[in-house]
Amino acid sequence: MRIQERILKVAIMSAMLMLNVSGIKAQDSPMQLCMKHISEPYVSDGQYYTVLLTNEDIAEFYVTFYGGTVYRLVGYCGTEAGNLAFSVYDQERNLLFTNRDFENTPSWDFKFDNTIDCIIEAEIDSKEMTSGLAVMLIGFKQ
Repeated sequence: MRIQERILKVAIMSAMLMLNVSGIKAQDSPMQLCMKHISEPYVSDGQYYTVLLTNEDIAEFYVTFYGGTVYRLVGYCGTEAGNLAFSVYDQERNLLFTNRDFENTPSWDFKFDNTIDCIIEAEIDSKEMTSGLAVMLIGFKQ
């Protein structure tokens, strides 16, 4: 990384920190909304699943869930709950869960008895949105 790029990066990060410290609060982002759901007794797995979607796109994320662990899956697109539809499938594409059955709730708590590899599909499900940044987070219970 060149010195100019480093200086610019430090300047941008400093400005963002100053905005947060000074109490200026922008509208919640999808990431901030997701993080509100990953709180005690849940801890983030450290991964951020993000993708820019249009109303025709379907994003896929591949995840391993470990048996016996209680998880929380959270997803937002835009700043309103219900804009993101997500479904969890096993490797044979058997549907395990879809939030469409629950009015596109932004979070789901679950536990598998055995370790399982899953596919998470996410797509915009809103008449008002034609594109947006989708964010999904996974937390596990301590």
